[in-house]
Amino acid sequence: MKKSQKIIYYLSIIGLLVSLAFLCLGIKGISGVHQASEYTDEGVYTFVPYHVSAITVENTSTGRDKRIHPTKTIYAVYYHTLEKSVYQWKVETGNSKADANRILQAKKQVKKRVFTRKSSEEYIVVEEELSVDTYVKRQVYRYACMIVLPIGYLICLWIFWRLKKRRSKLVEN
Repeated sequence: MKKSQKIIYYLSIIGLLVSLAFLCLGIKGISGVHQASEYTDEGVYTFVPYHVSAITVENTSTGRDKRIHPTKTIYAVYYHTLEKSVYQWKVETGNSKADANRILQAKKQVKKRVFTRKSSEEYIVVEEELSVDTYVKRQVYRYACMIVLPIGYLICLWIFWRLKKRRSKLVEN
């Protein structure tokens, strides 16, 4: 096999694995999207930062760095509402405590919309301009893309390998 053919072969295998992973994530995600009728729009609330905390997350790097440090510490700024103290929201600011503290010291108010699920105590904090319908549509669109694009890649890959196989049979005959 020529070097360029090996590269194409390995890249297509990697693409196959990545597309299968995205396909699985898309199916799992779209099955978890709830109907718009299951949400109640609680309205727009003003959130203010009140606390900075270090949280541990999985290290997304690869290779030696991930093996040595499987988790990493980042800083999150926690917000609560002025109107009701029940709703909270957090923003992960990265690995700089100074940036998180700057956000806390600025005390900049942020307006966010809150949706609650009727069947549970869960709530979702989203952008102010979103409605329940647009939120659900965005979720469905995101996960549908995660399903359709890998399927398109798999179809193209299948066609490519079928044509390559047919071509090699013609060359042999």
